[in-house]
Amino acid sequence: MKNFYKQYVKRAMDILCALLVLTLFWWLLVLVALLVKIRLGTPILFTQDRPGEKGKIFKLYKFRSMIDKYDKEGNLLPDDERLPKFGRILRSTSMDELPEVFNILKGDMSVVGPRPLLVEYIPYYTKEELHRHDLKPGLTGWAQINGRNATGWDERLQQDLYYIDNCSFLLDGKIILLTVLKVLRRSDVLVGKQIPAGRLDVSRKDKKNLSVLK
Repeated sequence: MKNFYKQYVKRAMDILCALLVLTLFWWLLVLVALLVKIRLGTPILFTQDRPGEKGKIFKLYKFRSMIDKYDKEGNLLPDDERLPKFGRILRSTSMDELPEVFNILKGDMSVVGPRPLLVEYIPYYTKEELHRHDLKPGLTGWAQINGRNATGWDERLQQDLYYIDNCSFLLDGKIILLTVLKVLRRSDVLVGKQIPAGRLDVSRKDKKNLSVLK
C-alpha cells in the first residue's frame, strides 16, 4: 500500500497542492517578488544546483534573500554580512521558499520529503544516508517538523531516513499540518551562522565551512 502511494498517489497530490497554492496565493508570490526587487535588487530568484531523486541534479528556486556586498578586494562578504533585515524576515517566515512550488510542478520536488541539501555534501554521506535520495526532496519534511535547523546534522539525516522508510498518506498529512503550525509560529528557525555542529559539518567536512540550509 505504501509503495502504491509513493509511486502513484503522491505525485498526483503534489500537483494538486502546487496548483492550489498558485491559485490561492499567486498574489503573494507577485507581492514578495516586487518587494525583493525593491529591497534587495535583481535577480529576484536565487537558483542553485541541488541533488534530487536518485541523485539527479536540478535547479532549486528561491526568492533572493541576500544582497551583493564586496570587500575592498572585490570578494563577496560572508553570508551574515549580506543578509539584511528583510532577508531575515523572508527566511524566518519561509516566504523565500515560495518559488519551490514551481519545482514541485516540474517534478523535481515533492511537497513532503527530505530537504535538498548542497551537491558537495554527497561524498560525505554514509552508504545508509544516501538512501535519503530514494524519494524526491520536499518543500518540507519529517526533519523540519522535528527541530528544523535547530537539530544537529546526524539527527536530521536519521529523520530523513525515517521518512523514506515510513512514507505514507497519513504521515505526509501530519507533516503538512505541523509545518503550517511551525511557520505560523515561526519556531525552530535559524538564520545567519547559527547552525548546530554535527558529524557532517565537523568530522567529515572539516576542511570546508557549511552554509546555512533550510
